[in-house]
Amino acid sequence: MPMEPLPDLSTLSLADIARLAAEKRLPPVEKWNPDHCGDSEMRIARDGTWFHQGSPIGRETMVRLFSSILRREPDGSHVLVTPVEKLDIAVEDAPFVAVELKSEGEGRGRTLAFQIKNGDIVTAGPDHKLCLRETPDGPHPYLHVRGGMEALVARSVYYELMNLALEEDAERIGLWSDGAFFPLDGAA
Repeated sequence: MPMEPLPDLSTLSLADIARLAAEKRLPPVEKWNPDHCGDSEMRIARDGTWFHQGSPIGRETMVRLFSSILRREPDGSHVLVTPVEKLDIAVEDAPFVAVELKSEGEGRGRTLAFQIKNGDIVTAGPDHKLCLRETPDGPHPYLHVRGGMEALVARSVYYELMNLALEEDAERIGLWSDGAFFPLDGAA
């Protein structure tokens, strides 16, 4: 059965985006607790590219399928899990990458929706926090996706966020989304 093509955020209203996000049904990986079976020999690179045995996985539908059974363990590691097996997967930074932004409204009335490289759509808000984290090579923005897993916000999307924040001309550099404020100035 073929997977639906990824939606074009620029053509959707935020109501459409919210509906699509609500309709997405993921497997209940948090309820599955099979025995650990070994290593999947898979890796998710910092740019969101998935690899198996060192070669990139070229089929987008396979990556989307694997991402639906990805789970973060309490120790911070990541696994691919089904009802009968659990396999380790290496994640270089974050398991997801936010590659597109849709913004509607301004100030406290703004809503920010992100398209994740695997097709998920996430609206920043109290349950999906946006944060700026200091790393050895500078600050990097992250968005909580699900189950303790985050998306690294792509550089181009981060620039869009910063432009929006600077246009707000507020006391503090940051943005509101879905009733929550997210500072983007690196201050705690």
